[in-house]
Amino acid sequence: MTPGRRSSTFTRLLRHGFTDPSAAERLLDSGELAPVRDDPFLLEALGATADPDLALHGLVRLLESQPAPTARRELLDTLIAAKPLRDRLLGVLGASAALADHLARHPSDWQALVTYEPRDLHPGVEEFERGLAEATDPISLRVAYRRCLLSIAARDVCGTTDLHETAAELADLATATLRAALAMAEVAAPGDAAACRLAVIAMGKCGGHELNYVSDVDVIFVAEATDGADEGKALKSATKLASHMMRICSETTIEGSIWPVDANLRPEGRNGPLVRTLSSHLAYYQRWAKTWEFQALLKARPVAGDIELGRQYVDALEPLVWKAAERENFVTDVQKMRRRVVENIPAAEIERELKLGPGGLRDVEFAVQLLQLVHGRTDPSLRSGTTLDALQALAAGGYVGREDAARLDEAYRFLRSMEHRIQLYRLRRTHLVPEAEADLRRLGRSLGLRTDPVVDLQREWKRHTGVVRRLHEKLFYRPLLDAVAQLAPGEARLSVEAARERLVALGYADPAAALRHLEALASGVTRKAAIQRTLLPVLLGWFADSADPDAGLLNFRKVSDALGKTPWYLRLLRDEGAAAENLARVLSAGRLAPDLLMRNPEAVALLGDGTTGTGGGLEPRDRAPLEQEILAAAGRAENAEQGVTAARGVRRRELFRTAAGDIVSSYGTETSPAEPDQGALVDRVGAAVSDLTAATLAGTLRAVVRDGWGDTLPTQFAIIGMGRFGGHELGYGSDADVLFVHEPRDGVDEREAAEAANKVVAEMRRLLQLPSADPPLLIDADLRPEGKSGPLVRTLNSYEAYYRRWSLVWESQALLRAEPVAGDEDLGRRFTELIDPLRYPERGLGDDAVREIRRLKARMEAERLPRGADPKLHTKLGPGGLSDVEWTVQLIQMRHGWHEPGLRTTRTREALSHAHAAGLIAAEDAAVLDEAWVLATRVRNAVMLVRGRAGDTFPTAPRELAAVGRYLGYGAGHAGDMLDAYRRTTRRARTVVKDLFYADGS
Repeated sequence: MTPGRRSSTFTRLLRHGFTDPSAAERLLDSGELAPVRDDPFLLEALGATADPDLALHGLVRLLESQPAPTARRELLDTLIAAKPLRDRLLGVLGASAALADHLARHPSDWQALVTYEPRDLHPGVEEFERGLAEATDPISLRVAYRRCLLSIAARDVCGTTDLHETAAELADLATATLRAALAMAEVAAPGDAAACRLAVIAMGKCGGHELNYVSDVDVIFVAEATDGADEGKALKSATKLASHMMRICSETTIEGSIWPVDANLRPEGRNGPLVRTLSSHLAYYQRWAKTWEFQALLKARPVAGDIELGRQYVDALEPLVWKAAERENFVTDVQKMRRRVVENIPAAEIERELKLGPGGLRDVEFAVQLLQLVHGRTDPSLRSGTTLDALQALAAGGYVGREDAARLDEAYRFLRSMEHRIQLYRLRRTHLVPEAEADLRRLGRSLGLRTDPVVDLQREWKRHTGVVRRLHEKLFYRPLLDAVAQLAPGEARLSVEAARERLVALGYADPAAALRHLEALASGVTRKAAIQRTLLPVLLGWFADSADPDAGLLNFRKVSDALGKTPWYLRLLRDEGAAAENLARVLSAGRLAPDLLMRNPEAVALLGDGTTGTGGGLEPRDRAPLEQEILAAAGRAENAEQGVTAARGVRRRELFRTAAGDIVSSYGTETSPAEPDQGALVDRVGAAVSDLTAATLAGTLRAVVRDGWGDTLPTQFAIIGMGRFGGHELGYGSDADVLFVHEPRDGVDEREAAEAANKVVAEMRRLLQLPSADPPLLIDADLRPEGKSGPLVRTLNSYEAYYRRWSLVWESQALLRAEPVAGDEDLGRRFTELIDPLRYPERGLGDDAVREIRRLKARMEAERLPRGADPKLHTKLGPGGLSDVEWTVQLIQMRHGWHEPGLRTTRTREALSHAHAAGLIAAEDAAVLDEAWVLATRVRNAVMLVRGRAGDTFPTAPRELAAVGRYLGYGAGHAGDMLDAYRRTTRRARTVVKDLFYADGS
């Protein structure tokens, strides 16, 4: 070969898309391939394939495998002369290495692609049965199956058939194959065949007439005895036939396998009998079947065996399918199913998943099937097992918007085409988009993306998954708005009754009220209504994810009514990606956060990310700037009442910020997953509410002193936080446990000082509890010396005298949580120095003191546990609950705090951590106690968020219990799992408490 010609061939190969033109040139240099090299049409046809290099290698192998030179010549001549064959054969060789392997093993099968009459363009089951007719054993069946598959792939890659038609042909080929395999099984066991009537029901994608190239073929078997036969023996015979048929298709031979036949969608799954009678099937579905099983029956289709029996099966079960939406647990089941099952997908693969990944095929299929279940009971036109046909019917009936349906149809076709081409390459079952550039290039070219296949494929793939993600929720909710809005003439709309059905199916308990809210929000031609129509489809989906969608929608209407004319409100929801979802989560998570928001709707600005200048952000503020703002507000007020009102207003806003941040972090959003560290959530809320309470008390103190005495009170005054307040562990519904201490200033009469201090306390308590739009702050001073019988305020000397002469062990224990929170810092420090020897005694605790602590704990639990309450579910006094953990930690602090400085903390978790670090508690025991304390605290926070009032037990109302579960990370229908997990966690903690708190040597 001359250099000139070589250069010319190399250039032509490069121009035709070969990635390794040197290797291709070497192949073409052989004499037998001269016709390929010299024929411009053949080179052009190779260049038109998905992978020209792969196609050329496949062609070389096919030519080499021909039995004689004349056969090779015939193949080449036909390729040159017949363009249809050239396009089909080379197209297959460039798209499928697996089918190239088949052709190399069976070199005459290329002739199956030579000619097609118009009637053959879309063959049905009967034609495929003819193609498989000569197969007499599993090996020859595989060869015949691949030959038929070759013709389907050829039509597919050449564009003769579209995705819809290709999937239907693959399902028809599967049907013919099941029939052939069953026939072989019957020939092998004629006695069994004579004893029963066996029907094969296709399910899944085969039943839906939308099969992939490589997929399990889902089936269900139903059988009856033939006349005069015993039913038990007939079922045994049918089971043998069904098992043999499955093996014929599934087992690996020298020609490989066809595909697995999967019968796990049958009643009871793998644990149930492989074959049942029709009456047995019917009894199961009437009594035991779950919603997903009726969803699966949407695609049931008799395909092999006794077709009449198969039709009887479908006819008998069809009424049950269309009543599934009326089932008691339908909404709960739907909420479960709507959350994609992605736990088993490795994190590294989730973004490559075509089927289960975000915006994947499952999203489309589930959405369509759910709408069929809801509306198909009254509209038979929706009863199709084929996704695209059902989507078209939903659009025609006004159940989804026509434009949305068209965009979803386009996206689904593209994603399924990607899936087909990926599977076709190796004929392996996969839903993962490849990572290698060569694979991506072949995949892109196979889909017609030729300019820059890799870049264009990535762009189109992301575009279509983005469409699915955006439309997935919109598909459910956009027509609900159309049902209450004015539409263009001729546009199909959802009827009011259908809209109500859909709302019920999606979890709304009062669909009539929901429709009224939608009409109020979205009707009209104002800019506000137009923006609401854009926002509501997504918001409704987020509400439906909650335990109380009705409350979410009602609260949204209230907020919108209050802020609808405020320019920044709708702009915030429209333009700041986080704000709308955060608002939806907050409004449907319970009573507390919405109540706080309704008292000050402008606080909705906190839900944004700050990009529109609305001051958004859900991170709790630090104590210093918070106190500075409150003190400044109180300082500007004309009197104490106005100053405290200003302080309470800041508290209300910041309580909302904390609650909203807690909800969003607990639930997670589309862009930010839920906080996995439960302890961090508890610490954040405890610190935020405690800091906010301390800052509010500081501001109140300033306002009261300024109003009554000017700049200086006649006595130094400090507030000591106690209990959970002193421990920085306040919950949303906690009172502020405090002690008040004062010290007369030089030259001030003690009686005057005491009178001033008592007036300050009385006025603070009064002003913080005045009826207003702000939640009250209750000050509890019952932990003071002598309890309710003792003076509210004491001097430092009085405290010292009392603790020295009269203090009981429980009072020393209570002082473990004492920490100055407001007022005179020096006085607070001196109070701390006074009590340290009491709470951290140098000699630890004697046996009598330990016994007294144990006796007091038992008495408290016996007296304070509410009658009728389940102790195992009481977060404070129940076994393994807060009291158990806190008293155990406090016993360790009192015994060892003098010698272990790390134990000198008011915080439970911090003390527990230091106890482990000091070797006073094993790591495993510390972890068990910490987990129980965190969980019990989370439950208390959840109860307050959900019910709007404090509680130490789980709610009994199902919706409230479900809402607590959602806050704790449990999906719909898993409230029982939540309670079981709580009992399990606290039971382990109780075991540790027994070892540490009650053991004599502890």
